[in-house]
Amino acid sequence: MSMFCYQCQETAKQTGCTIKGVCGKNEDVAKLQDLLIYTTKGLAQIVVKSKLDVKEIAEINHQMLSSLFMTITNGNFDDAAIERQIKKMLSLRDDLSMNNKVDNLHDAAIFTVDTRSAMLEKASSVGVLATENEDVRSLRETIVYGLKGIAAYAEHAANIGKENPDIYAFIYGALALTLDDSLSADDLVALTLKTGEFGVKVMALLDEAHTTRYGNPEITEVNIGVRKNPAILISGHDLTDLEQLLEQTKGTGVDVYTHGEMLPGHYYPAFKKYDHFVGNYGNSWWKQVSEFESFHGPILFTTNCIVPPKSEEVRKRIFTTGSAGFPECPHILPDENGKKDFSAIIKLAKTLPAPDEIETGSIVGGFAHNQVIALADKVVDAVKSGAIRKFFVMAGCDGRKKPREYYTEFARALPDDTVILTAGCAKYRYNKLDLGDIGGIPRVLDAGQCNDSYSLVVIALKLKEVFGLDDVNELPIAYNIAWYEQKAVIVLLALLYLGVKNIHLGPTLPAFLSPNITKVLVEKFGIAGIGTVDEDMAMFMAG
Repeated sequence: MSMFCYQCQETAKQTGCTIKGVCGKNEDVAKLQDLLIYTTKGLAQIVVKSKLDVKEIAEINHQMLSSLFMTITNGNFDDAAIERQIKKMLSLRDDLSMNNKVDNLHDAAIFTVDTRSAMLEKASSVGVLATENEDVRSLRETIVYGLKGIAAYAEHAANIGKENPDIYAFIYGALALTLDDSLSADDLVALTLKTGEFGVKVMALLDEAHTTRYGNPEITEVNIGVRKNPAILISGHDLTDLEQLLEQTKGTGVDVYTHGEMLPGHYYPAFKKYDHFVGNYGNSWWKQVSEFESFHGPILFTTNCIVPPKSEEVRKRIFTTGSAGFPECPHILPDENGKKDFSAIIKLAKTLPAPDEIETGSIVGGFAHNQVIALADKVVDAVKSGAIRKFFVMAGCDGRKKPREYYTEFARALPDDTVILTAGCAKYRYNKLDLGDIGGIPRVLDAGQCNDSYSLVVIALKLKEVFGLDDVNELPIAYNIAWYEQKAVIVLLALLYLGVKNIHLGPTLPAFLSPNITKVLVEKFGIAGIGTVDEDMAMFMAG
């Protein structure tokens, strides 16, 4: 096989992509991403063995986050950018090694390459399948995918100036341990749960960063129609990029629309002052191929999820920044103060037509933990009176495959006395359905981005406290979660660490979970897949 990758839910035949990624990445990109992860593991081993204080290696910390984030699904397709990052990490690794003499280093900490062909040759021997034992491989990859999710959230927090050295120390330690062949499966299971613990920590850190800088999300009606001005579409997750774009487009006559996971930007009070921040355009990430054509203006990707454009005209309107990247698309770097110059995007927007309208109306969101807790009395009364019989956590990711229609049909089939708690792009499967409300409480409560799944945890823990329960699993909450990529993996691990049981995960269980590891998750945590809507509805409502 020319490559092997099975980190996303849509991996080929539910076993692994071996010729080209379903996501669109080619063999070279896949191999270079493997080598970048391997290089980052080697650097991590030197940091751990040298007992370095992570507070004194800020640049290495940030490059480590970028290296992990660049390899996330649909994040960076630019082979040249990944090659440059490998060289950067090798240079940092070798400088550390020279200044901190340590013995018994793994090959990841000492190998050398100097050309693209050497990189690709080396990558062929250090990818996922280099770990021969299926169960060890399964656990190592689960940990690495969780670390990719942690790195994504830590990078967003760092961009706002919020950092936790303990999180960096854990990432280095966990990466180094994935090189340790002496660890047993039990050791790796424990490390997997520890990864979930730090998933909770990093989501709490990012929540603090967002709310400190932008205020607590509040109930907001978001326009999904368009105006007649030229416009820029911002996609991804990074709110500091949104903030800078809004500042730089003030008074230019150019409107700004969100796309995909940037939708929750509308919920923050700090962004409501911009009268040219006019709405959300389109739907989930996978519909961008057609929706970007009708938008007409430039698109700024701040993170994943990029779908390789089929149209050259669309590609010429795509810009990337942060850990995102696509070949031949301009990439915008920050200066030493973190400032990004978006003038080229604004200049292009002024020359292009206004977006075509593809829908009208509005959607409502902003139900993060602070807002829902403010409604706690109303929610508790509704539960006690029987007006709300059950909550369904339907957070996670959307995807393009037909089985994802299950989540739309499941939402439609839910009884009128149930409420959906959601976060992440999974919401696009049902956030435009007319499901009504219960005593003024909408039946779809959108907490925000995938990282805002933390809000759903805070809400659950608050309800446990209010109802005087000993166990969060005693609440009338069912978990029917969709997953796609590695940020959903860390959300799942965080829920497992918090003791949440009987989570249903779909549309399929991860291909990277071996049969034995799946058995452990089923027996210890009650993890299960999904069936038909009717079967699952009967099971959930009977429980």
